[in-house]
Amino acid sequence: MDSTFDWGGVAKPATPFADTVIYEGHVKGLTKRHPDVPPALHGTYAGLAHPAMIEHYHSLGVTAIELLPVQAFETEPWLAARGRPNYWGYNTLNFFSPHAPYATRTAQQNGPGAVLREFQGMVRLLHEAGLEVILDVVYNHTAEGGIGGPRSSLRGIDNARYYRHGEDGEYYDTTACGNTLDTSTPAAARLVLDSLRYWANDLQVDGFRFDLATALGRDEKHEFTPDHPLLRAILDDPQLEGVKRIVEPWDVGDGGWRTGGFGEGWHEWNDRYRDRARNFWLSDIDYARRASTAPVGIGGFATRLAGSSNTFSEERGPLASVNFVTAHDGFTLRDLVSYDVKHNEANGEDNRDGANMNRAFNHGVEGATDDPVIEATRRKAMRNLLGTLLLSAGVPMLTAGDEVGRTQHGNNNPYCHDSPLTWLSWEHEEWQENLRAHVALLTRARRENPALRPTHYARLGVHTPGASDMYWFNQDGTEMSIEQWNDAKSRTLQYLAAAENGGAPNRILLIVHGTESAIDVRLPDAPDCPGVTRYVALWSSADERPKETQSVHAPGEIIPIAGTSMRLFRVE
Repeated sequence: MDSTFDWGGVAKPATPFADTVIYEGHVKGLTKRHPDVPPALHGTYAGLAHPAMIEHYHSLGVTAIELLPVQAFETEPWLAARGRPNYWGYNTLNFFSPHAPYATRTAQQNGPGAVLREFQGMVRLLHEAGLEVILDVVYNHTAEGGIGGPRSSLRGIDNARYYRHGEDGEYYDTTACGNTLDTSTPAAARLVLDSLRYWANDLQVDGFRFDLATALGRDEKHEFTPDHPLLRAILDDPQLEGVKRIVEPWDVGDGGWRTGGFGEGWHEWNDRYRDRARNFWLSDIDYARRASTAPVGIGGFATRLAGSSNTFSEERGPLASVNFVTAHDGFTLRDLVSYDVKHNEANGEDNRDGANMNRAFNHGVEGATDDPVIEATRRKAMRNLLGTLLLSAGVPMLTAGDEVGRTQHGNNNPYCHDSPLTWLSWEHEEWQENLRAHVALLTRARRENPALRPTHYARLGVHTPGASDMYWFNQDGTEMSIEQWNDAKSRTLQYLAAAENGGAPNRILLIVHGTESAIDVRLPDAPDCPGVTRYVALWSSADERPKETQSVHAPGEIIPIAGTSMRLFRVE
């Protein structure tokens, strides 16, 4: 460990995965415009740990800050030639140095040691506040690009050993960035492992999110294997004990999409969860407006809600799934409900870049509108997506700015914009503060109800410690039938989850209604879940602002449910 920095006895928070709520953001973008952060700290490591920011993290109920790349990076020559920066930072120059431009001007003037100390100071302050630091790390390729690109590191040291090559000698590229690190060689694998040890121990980082992680698990034949020596070494290294290991389980090479395929010890970005959540609340509703019925029922959505047991093994359980609805790349939450298609013209690539399949729905008008009905419907859709994210089994990841409905005006790939387009605004309208209040309530409900945070999958007829027993009811309060799970016209369910909490039962009821027509729902008597005497209302996505009072309802009571909405109850 770096003995020149005084950690003051501050230890890593070591937040269990079951209690983790991740907040993904950009070092510069988070604080660049914050009015309560001193201008000298705007967009810096120090600014990220300013008391105003810590108060913000605590108010949201997040437990870990996941930062877009902070390892030293540079802009690609072709991008610089067009006068644009690489804002996101997925173009690593040095695996061992914090990106100097994210430090304060004073630290930069005082040299690399001062930059390093500012980074360490940020980590220490966040740890003092009980917040973990997770880094998005890019070990799959380097800033040297393809043949003919810059010769700044590995190409000049040993091109043949550090990069993947095909039989013709050309680079075998599974990253679409010009080169791919060849982790099948001891030299490249050791480089990655040494870098991880440095950040985890000398700099006290709590975890890593591995960008395009399939590329790291490819063998000498360029084929992915979950037992790749580097992947095993990362899991087994005693110097990395307790470190959170999250993967983006794909790259762009053959056989690159590996969601669910990384094995025990790894936690994966679950794109199947993302797609199903978007489909249920957006694409399906768009379809239903045009076809008078949704394309599918609620069964697939329920599987994701309960922890994606069809994707991850029983041994790995629901915590293998890092659930997300949005991330840094792609539409923001607000844009997801406001645009049907991407609008990336400002990137200078004739709108060819960025994903074309977004599963978005503009609710009737493309982009900004003054129509109060459309705006209200969009706000409810955002609340439904946030409710799904924060009430699902698994590990939720919230994208910074989604808590207040940040927009990028339909740009779903703003990687080259270092501007107000990508910096968070801290001037909010009333509806944005209302949305933030919903997020705070939902994270609190998650924290206070272990039934929402199972560590294992439940098995029918078997008591499994750490699992939530699940009961599924239809709108009439009776058990869901096989036909109803798959019926496109039956998109309403009541999900009762029960768990032990220090010997005392904890139970919740979540009502999900996936059509635009309001309905009446009969609360279940739940004969298989004894002792149910009442339902205490905790949250409704139909409310513009969370209610301060909690209504109480009896089993068998009929309550109204607004179209496309959710309601959460504590079961007593």
